[in-house]
Amino acid sequence: MKYLEDLGFTKEQIKAINNSASTLLCEAIRDNKKLITVNLDYLRDLGVDNYRDIFVKYYEIFLNEPSTFRGIFDKYDKESLVERLKEDIRVVEFL
Repeated sequence: MKYLEDLGFTKEQIKAINNSASTLLCEAIRDNKKLITVNLDYLRDLGVDNYRDIFVKYYEIFLNEPSTFRGIFDKYDKESLVERLKEDIRVVEFL
């Protein structure tokens, strides 16, 4: 998961993922670098500054195909969504 450091994650955040995710999920995160990077880039491009916090808490949704991942967020007004995610990342659970 070293590639996550290149995407702005701290060693502590990566450690938190390793500690909370199952072995299979950690392997999936490691093996799907391109997919996860595309989905993280999408959130960053939207203007979601706390994308790292969202990933640490909801890493499994980042394993969705990019079109499916975008579809989760594209249903909502961009500015409103970014603001709500900034206020509380638990909003992801209801998208």
